[in-house]
Amino acid sequence: MDLRELDRRTLLVLDKMVAGVTAADLARPTPCAGWTLADLLRHQVSENHAFATAAREGSAPDWDAGVLGDDAYAAYRASVEDFLDAFAGDAVLERQLTINHFGTFPGSIAAHMHLVDTVAHGWDLARTLGLPYEPDAEAVYIASKLAERIPDEGREKNGSFARSVEVPADASPLDRFLALLGRDPAWSLS
Repeated sequence: MDLRELDRRTLLVLDKMVAGVTAADLARPTPCAGWTLADLLRHQVSENHAFATAAREGSAPDWDAGVLGDDAYAAYRASVEDFLDAFAGDAVLERQLTINHFGTFPGSIAAHMHLVDTVAHGWDLARTLGLPYEPDAEAVYIASKLAERIPDEGREKNGSFARSVEVPADASPLDRFLALLGRDPAWSLS
């Protein structure tokens, strides 16, 4: 399976959630410590555009430049389209791309990194909005393979991930993936 197709399908799940976000929802807290829903959406817009810029130009000068403006959904949707367009051609998978502070990787690894981000933030969105989240099982499995390779050491230094957390042996694949990224699968607004 092409990672880009898994990411596209996961982005469609997120799109439905973001389409229903109201102005009042933007102040809600999220599973991302210290972030409101507006912060989370701005982060996603920033990352989508930056991945797209890196795909086109080899690197992106700013990974935190996303703006929601007056229409968070329109900003989010435009960033998704930018990302999907930039990663549409097969040549991007072979190109070396500098991804934020993480380093330089083949485009195929960058696509894998974006999938991890998409699956994780889909859960963040769903929990914040009190909605069910059922991402593609294959997307969760593939995202987990990269998440398993992220060392706990140094995570706090750049603020990208929290330390992994323990989950029961019978935890679902999604819960195991979330725990690898330092999220508590039991997190809720209440």
